[in-house]
Amino acid sequence: MKSFSAEIFIIGINPYVSVPDDILQYLFKKAGKEKGHIPVLLVINKQNFIQHLVKYRGEWRLYLNMPMRKAAGKDVGDTITIKIGFDGTERTTPMHVQFEAALKKNKKAAAVFNSRPPSMQKEILRYLNNLKTEEALHKNVQRAINFLLGKERFIGRDKP
Repeated sequence: MKSFSAEIFIIGINPYVSVPDDILQYLFKKAGKEKGHIPVLLVINKQNFIQHLVKYRGEWRLYLNMPMRKAAGKDVGDTITIKIGFDGTERTTPMHVQFEAALKKNKKAAAVFNSRPPSMQKEILRYLNNLKTEEALHKNVQRAINFLLGKERFIGRDKP
């Protein structure tokens, strides 16, 4: 892992830091790529976080969510010290068993789900996985199937 300090900036509503070029080159070498999202492990004030390094508007940025900034006691305009390293562990969002069963019953919905970009698949899975009650899960699994079939809105989106 490498350490660096940087000022926290904001773009839109998203706080971020720019990663120094020598750290970027280290991460690119470890990741074996210089394009797409680079999964990283961060240590901020002895707390571990996982994140992705992303290129936006021609600049590599490391976005810092609220728990990260709270751990550091820092916010926009402050300088933060971060330890960063490439994180090669598999990052998958599990499919809830009820949603998996519903997709097995409805091949058309399954085909649509599998044709969607990974980001949308992940968004659907995260939404379902974070529901608190069986009733909410059952209702939303059906809504997800209907969404995939183009019958209703889901996760704030129109038809897929």
